[in-house]
Amino acid sequence: MGAVVTVEVQPTWPVPPEGGWTADDLDRLPNLPPHTELIDGSLVFVSPQALFRLYAINLLQFGLLQARPDHLAVLREMTVTLGRRDRPEPDLMVVARESAQKPQQTTQLPEDVLLAVEVVSPDSEARDREVKPRKYAAAGFRHFWRVENEEGELAVHVYELDGATGVYAPMGIHRKRLALDLPFPIDIDLTDPKRWL
Repeated sequence: MGAVVTVEVQPTWPVPPEGGWTADDLDRLPNLPPHTELIDGSLVFVSPQALFRLYAINLLQFGLLQARPDHLAVLREMTVTLGRRDRPEPDLMVVARESAQKPQQTTQLPEDVLLAVEVVSPDSEARDREVKPRKYAAAGFRHFWRVENEEGELAVHVYELDGATGVYAPMGIHRKRLALDLPFPIDIDLTDPKRWL
């Protein structure tokens, strides 16, 4: 009898073209992991996520869906094409409803995004706190929320785009309750565990 030979198959990683990937490549590259983003022409793969992130996204999505006016839609797990080399995936987006009507659609345009929400994870701190807010402001997203984990509690940092400077101005940090008039009236109990799952 011959010996059993075990061959370990290594995954094949996409090799970037000269100049990096483009936004259109995300729809063409085979076998990309779910939630792959494009930042500055580089593919960014999402690490396994903690329950806190799932809880935060569910809670905020539920609250946004209840509060949003009929002409707006709340999306998750969809990218937004900021330019040729940038196609990030906010954790949540509020967009014009008319921009979210095609069943095969895989991305949004920046002019249709009213609000982007990012829940900060340990593997994405710099992207969620620095890179993405800068890119979202440059793309003209009028509102941005950054959600932080403060010992298991949500802290929602609210920003509004300053039209004169083109950067986000801090509008407050909300703990326990998120009560806002903009981008539309909203009131979310951030401590209600029944709404998390």
